[in-house]
Amino acid sequence: MTINSNKQIETRKKEGIDLALQNIQAKNISTLFECVHPIHNALPELNLLDIDTSTKFLGHDFQIPILIDSMTGGTPAALKINTRLAQVAEQFNIGMGVGSQRAGLLSSRLASTFKIVRKNAPNAFIFSNIGGAQLAEGLKTSSIMKLIDMIDADALAIHLNPLQELVQPEGEPNFRGILKRIHELSKDLKIPIIVKEVGCGISPQVALKLQKNNVSALNVAGLGGTSWTGIEQKRAIKANLSSKINMGLLLWDWGIPTAASLLLTKKSVKLPLVSSGGMRNGLDLAKSIILGASMCAYAQPMIKHASKSYTSLTQFIEDLHFQLKSIMFLVGAQDIKQLKSKEYVITEPLTSWIHQISGKNEKK
Repeated sequence: MTINSNKQIETRKKEGIDLALQNIQAKNISTLFECVHPIHNALPELNLLDIDTSTKFLGHDFQIPILIDSMTGGTPAALKINTRLAQVAEQFNIGMGVGSQRAGLLSSRLASTFKIVRKNAPNAFIFSNIGGAQLAEGLKTSSIMKLIDMIDADALAIHLNPLQELVQPEGEPNFRGILKRIHELSKDLKIPIIVKEVGCGISPQVALKLQKNNVSALNVAGLGGTSWTGIEQKRAIKANLSSKINMGLLLWDWGIPTAASLLLTKKSVKLPLVSSGGMRNGLDLAKSIILGASMCAYAQPMIKHASKSYTSLTQFIEDLHFQLKSIMFLVGAQDIKQLKSKEYVITEPLTSWIHQISGKNEKK
């Protein structure tokens, strides 16, 4: 790629951070976690101080089942943010992903915005990130190895973002051959592969295809949180691209709500699941674990607090931890294993999502 192409990617990454901080969300639909109701236990027989939130994911131990989701890098503006995020990942023994590393492959200067993560989190679980569209373009395994080595990654995340690619001014909506490349990488790489969406969710059918092609975990990244469709629509306005502007408005709320995607994929595959997409507090975290998630990932709130100060970021994570422990106390769960077994009730419209899609799958 040319210097101009590198600059274009850098500008896009900077605009992505700025717009994400503007809290551009789904408009007329939520994650549907408000439809999930854990059963209160008035006699928990627990001491809050004894509750254990530690867990294991992809062979790594975590103090709290939290990941800082893939979102930023590839612009000097990300350097301070990624530094702070990495520092809290190390401090709290939680995991962290970086934004798409394509820019880091093209520019050694921009690679530093990713390398800073491992420098500040030598012991944390860190995962690399590349887009499915880049795999479809023919990105070689040797290049994938370079981005893994760039941050000494413990896992590779491959993000699927077909709608974002459609609306993005520079989008590359060609996904032909991605599944084959994922399968090839599962054989070539020595680290786990996590496949994730970016805010439209993963369906049971897609989850099954990915499981059959040897991925190690899925991040459902459902609808209801930050809207990358909305972010790209705003960028299309700036670029005066009317077709993409209209497409963004039309499909702003397109996708599968996070709670629905999580429940449906849990029913269809045996892979470890990450719940993300609109995760904002410890109640979302607890509900996700009850529904079957192994981990929960936060992106926009982490970047928002990291942009303010390190103190703001650490306070947010401490709040999440306390909220999780409090919900565990209220349902009578001493550890994460017990939390996963707790009963819950789901109400409309989440019940319709589950029954209608599950019913159609059973008929097939």
